[in-house]
Amino acid sequence: MKKYELLTVFKPSLDSEELDKAIEKVSEEIKSYKGSVDSVDKMGRKKLAYDVQGYRDGFFANLVVSLPAESIVEFKRNLKLNDNVLRFMFMEVSKKAQTV
Repeated sequence: MKKYELLTVFKPSLDSEELDKAIEKVSEEIKSYKGSVDSVDKMGRKKLAYDVQGYRDGFFANLVVSLPAESIVEFKRNLKLNDNVLRFMFMEVSKKAQTV
C-alpha cells in the first residue's frame, strides 16, 4: 500500500459537528477500501481564491492515508459524489531524498 495525502475542501455551511461527521465519513470510506487513515489535520476555514460552487470560503482538512493502488479510482469517484466536498486534491507522498 502506498501513502497518499488527501487535501479536501468542505462546504463552509457545515458546523463543527457536521464537519467532524463528514471527515469521519471519508475515513470510513477509506477503511472500506482496505485502507487506513494515518493522520487528520483540520486546517480550519479559509478563503478560496475564486468561487467554487457558489462558495467563497471552505473548511480545509488534510488526511494522510494508505490505500491499495487498485482502489484509488473508485475512491476518487466517490469523493466527487460526496455533497459536502467542494474540491479535493489527492497526491502520492514521496519518500524524502536521503543525503549522502
